Amino acid sequence: MIRIGIDPMIFQAGVFALSWHGFFTFVGVVAAVVLVAWWARREHIDPDIVYSVAVWAVLSGIVGAKIVHVIDYWDVYSQNPMQIFSRAGIALYGALLFGFLGGAAYILVRKLLGRIYAGEMWPWFKKLVGPGIRDGYLKGTMYAKFKDFSIGHLADVTAPALLIAQTIGRIGDIINGEHVARLTSRPWGFVYSHPDSPSYQAFGLNASHPAIAYEMLWNTVVLGIIWKLRGRLAPPGMLFALYLMLYSLGRFFIQFLRIVPGSPVGSNKVWFAGLSEAHIIALIVMAVTVPLLAYKARWVRRAPAASAAAERRAKSRG
Repeated sequence: MIRIGIDPMIFQAGVFALSWHGFFTFVGVVAAVVLVAWWARREHIDPDIVYSVAVWAVLSGIVGAKIVHVIDYWDVYSQNPMQIFSRAGIALYGALLFGFLGGAAYILVRKLLGRIYAGEMWPWFKKLVGPGIRDGYLKGTMYAKFKDFSIGHLADVTAPALLIAQTIGRIGDIINGEHVARLTSRPWGFVYSHPDSPSYQAFGLNASHPAIAYEMLWNTVVLGIIWKLRGRLAPPGMLFALYLMLYSLGRFFIQFLRIVPGSPVGSNKVWFAGLSEAHIIALIVMAVTVPLLAYKARWVRRAPAASAAAERRAKSRG
């Protein structure tokens, strides 16, 4: 068995505390933003767009992660709603889905403001704001960058980075012994010995399935597929849809191994038909992405690197 006896907390001083989960989540988010900005340059996407969208995507992801977690454990939070702010707990699906929606909403708002200031929606507004304010906004660099920007294009560039970020963040979950899983006698089972670890509190020194490690391995497989298919799926956004579909497929089956701390061994928190919240979200995501990919996605031939770069330069010039 694989034994882990690390303290889940890196340090704790009064109300200030930093866990391995929090640390690696932060590292994963930073890594994702840096990678997307780096890859975006190759796609002739201005890094300023990436950074500005990332702010709203990250903030939306944090809120969404908490909302989805609270919904799952509403039976607990309904007894004391103030625990929503004081009790730790997030849901990865909430971070992914709300983060995407938050980033997309920010881009759409930028586009909408540009149309309003240009008088495309309300011609009278063009005169109302005056030429100084209007021209100052319309000629600003950020409006020019967002005017014809594709949400799907940025989402496709982001997909591999999200898989890397998810995997980095899960390192903290493994160290902490979070997301308790079913007991196992397999030689790769994890045994947690630190008394503050949720797995130790649930099972003592009994070995459990490394469900989070399984998810990390699946993320690596999906990353290989996504990376191989860059530039091969059209229209923009289909690679991101494929990422969501493949991640959800693996998460659906891995979720059967996870249980709720304090519940009987081998049981999961069931919403209905033996399925947990993550199962249901995974099914919803696949119900949306599978038909979308089937009816809209198409294969395209990847252009040689030199000609593709020349084509992008030509588009950027004119």
